[in-house]
Amino acid sequence: MEAALISVEEFNQMLDDEHRFARLLGIEIKEIGHGTSVLYLPAKPDYTRLGGVIAGPMLMALADMALYAAAVGATGNPRVVTASLNINFVRGAPPGGIIAKANIIKTGRLISGEVYLYPESSDKVVAHAISTWALPR
Repeated sequence: MEAALISVEEFNQMLDDEHRFARLLGIEIKEIGHGTSVLYLPAKPDYTRLGGVIAGPMLMALADMALYAAAVGATGNPRVVTASLNINFVRGAPPGGIIAKANIIKTGRLISGEVYLYPESSDKVVAHAISTWALPR
């Protein structure tokens, strides 16, 4: 198994230096592997919407960040950019923390991957996203 091309510490420093907006939601980077990542969106009442579920935009941001971490872990290139993101909301995400587990399926000039989102209190998937990333020339 190949090692990640960026450590959690290096990734966090890059976010602080280059992507300060990424810190707005308080997403925690738990693990980065070579093409994998585990991230955590902490529970905050502000993230819920009508009906008491976690709002879709919060889940989309978590999915995008998890795939970004996995893509950088696989390529070592922090300049990768999202080309597409398609998310399916499987069920309402109950209030509480959300865990994202991302996996890169293909690398090259275009990178593709998927991410599953789970509430911290259950192993039932609340959302699944697929994404394509591009490496700038």
